[in-house]
Amino acid sequence: MGSEGITILPQVLDWLQLVEYELLLFASFWFVLGALDEFAIDALFVWLKLTGRAQVRRLPRGAETRPLGGRVAVLVPAWREDAVIGEMIAHSLKAWPQRELRLYVGCYANDPATLAAAMAGAGEDPRVRLIVNERAGPTTKADCLNRLYAAVCADEARSGQAFASVILHDAEDMVHPAALAAMAQALTEVDFVQIPVRPEPQPKSPWVAGHYSDEFAESHAKALVVRDAIGAAIPAAGVGCGFARATLSQLALVRMEEGGSGPFASECLTEDYELGVLVYRTGGRSRFLRLRDANGDLVATRAYFPSELEFAIRQKARWIHGIALQGWDRLGWSNKPLDMWMALRDRHGPLTSAVLGAAYLLLAVELVLAPARLMGWTSSEPVEPLMRVLISISFLAFLWRALWRFGLTAREYGLVEGARAVLRIPVANVVAILAGLRALRAYIRTLRGELVQWDKTHHAAHPAAMVQVAR
Repeated sequence: MGSEGITILPQVLDWLQLVEYELLLFASFWFVLGALDEFAIDALFVWLKLTGRAQVRRLPRGAETRPLGGRVAVLVPAWREDAVIGEMIAHSLKAWPQRELRLYVGCYANDPATLAAAMAGAGEDPRVRLIVNERAGPTTKADCLNRLYAAVCADEARSGQAFASVILHDAEDMVHPAALAAMAQALTEVDFVQIPVRPEPQPKSPWVAGHYSDEFAESHAKALVVRDAIGAAIPAAGVGCGFARATLSQLALVRMEEGGSGPFASECLTEDYELGVLVYRTGGRSRFLRLRDANGDLVATRAYFPSELEFAIRQKARWIHGIALQGWDRLGWSNKPLDMWMALRDRHGPLTSAVLGAAYLLLAVELVLAPARLMGWTSSEPVEPLMRVLISISFLAFLWRALWRFGLTAREYGLVEGARAVLRIPVANVVAILAGLRALRAYIRTLRGELVQWDKTHHAAHPAAMVQVAR
């Protein structure tokens, strides 16, 4: 029995070596291709910096209270957000004192806790409109936004005064005082505007919640800056983004001709991203607005992102499902090279999940083969020179990416968070792998006829409330 096991062992090792080779070829090829894609963005960003086209403008003091130049509607959908919606409304009303502001908050009759918290946050401020959806929740975020859009249209008809722009926010957002006036001003010149999103660090979750800080610091300080400069589509993040009123009306007409009830696609999980792309594809002008206030703070939407692994996976699965899988179906592919490149970048979620999964499976195989090699087992097939080149490029690309992640995170959050950003890369990879699998399963269920539901993120605290506690 023992001799038979010794005979079989080399065969198992040879088979594992074959698996190792295939995994290595698959992972290294896509790593190199992805590295070339990212390096192109890096090179463009460096060129923009050197030529002065990526400078972050600093606002003067008093920019926060500047008149909006027209009425602005801010839409906030809310389902089971009683823990944060009251603080969000109260903080927004205090941060944005302009009389032209109207805050539309969408609630549901079967969610009395959120409705009560929203009423408490609004107080007696006449600038707040609480809208109760006729349908029981949860529907979808887009459906709730369409109900708010209908309320905006009804108010315009009653008052005879049209809004100049429409801004989107979520219940967990902590708005910047200068953001509203800055977006309102920008929307007098363009059709769509997006400001940065800044995930706030959470001491109780430095790894799971922290990896959002790293990713947004890189995306909203570099990638979107490049997209804005080269005239590519700016994807809407769903928060801290706004549309010129006329543009949103045109998008609503197009959607209604397709059988929709408003500008937001109720059957889409990432209706905000889709709208940002549609503005570009219909000939509209977009802008990514990166500013700092008089104190040097980034004018951005701050929020707490999921602090537990399960909720982080659920949230990113929804993004991958909506942007990559539904986006492929709903938006198709453009014949413009620039637009196609950006669509490929936006939809790489499932492929990234597969490549990272292969890389970690390769690591598991190596943990078996490495001890065998130390004990005298020799590989039957040496690594080819081309494979060695791919492996070397992949390793150097990883170091390059880690350097960028450290630098951009450290610039926004400090050196400690910059160092953690490198250590958090495995956490981000695990979330990406599991989110990709969950998104694929959800997409397959929709192909079988299952309805899309609002698989929303749970929020337990609002940054403004935590600031008050700290003080």
